[in-house]
Amino acid sequence: MKSLVDRGAQVHALSLRSHAWIPQVVAHAGNLLDPRYVRQLVEETRPDTILHAAWNVEHGKFWTAPESIDWAGATLTLARAALDLGVRRFVGVGTCFEYRWPDDANCDELCTAIDPTTLYAVAKDASRRVVEALDGLSFAWARLFYLYGPFEHERRLVASLARSLARNEPALLTQGLAIRDFLDVRDAGDALAALVLSNVCGPVNIASGTGESIASIAYRLGRISGRSHLLRPGALPDRTDEPPRIVAEVKRLKSEVGFEPTRSLERGLADAYSWWCARTSTPQ
Repeated sequence: MKSLVDRGAQVHALSLRSHAWIPQVVAHAGNLLDPRYVRQLVEETRPDTILHAAWNVEHGKFWTAPESIDWAGATLTLARAALDLGVRRFVGVGTCFEYRWPDDANCDELCTAIDPTTLYAVAKDASRRVVEALDGLSFAWARLFYLYGPFEHERRLVASLARSLARNEPALLTQGLAIRDFLDVRDAGDALAALVLSNVCGPVNIASGTGESIASIAYRLGRISGRSHLLRPGALPDRTDEPPRIVAEVKRLKSEVGFEPTRSLERGLADAYSWWCARTSTPQ
């Protein structure tokens, strides 16, 4: 939201509870799963553009959570209200798990096969297909890759490693051979804002375009913290179904949306480590 405000947009934000957010944002408390409320809010606010990022993403559970069915329905209800009430543009948020990941190439929005295998990804892709088929909306679909940064769940990769190192405890990980595309969540917010305010349509990857191994992320955090001796690669079992490589092609993001990340991986990881240090009591 701050990224949109910084670009001069007037922002209304919806959540279950009305948060202050930042002073320039108008906060609304309501349930996006309530069709009548959704239509009422769109009619009252009459936005030019809707950015829809809501979904159930509870860590460790969202892949198979049946609530994805409800969220797919809510997405279509919101898009229908937008269409009926004259909203110009609709931007939804998808996932890199919609792709069939190639072992030796980047995921390209225009040519990589779509083959979701979890309920979460299937529901996301189904929502995208329906909204994309609507006439009368300028529609873009932001596919997020691997985000990290402040406030993420402590069991996610960067958070779990940074938290353990901040506590001066062993940081457990797998062998870390898998290659992933990591992006600071603040850059992801900036990228979404740039996409929202553009006229670019269709799927757009929100990512760095650079692959890093899980082990590389761990070693970087070890150096940043000065506690590399606490890293325990191989302490956790490797997943047998782990795809070897998930990396984005970002030509559309760079050339069409006009966005490039401003934070290096080293800086982003350092900030994440500092965030956990400020919130963690280090055992003596």
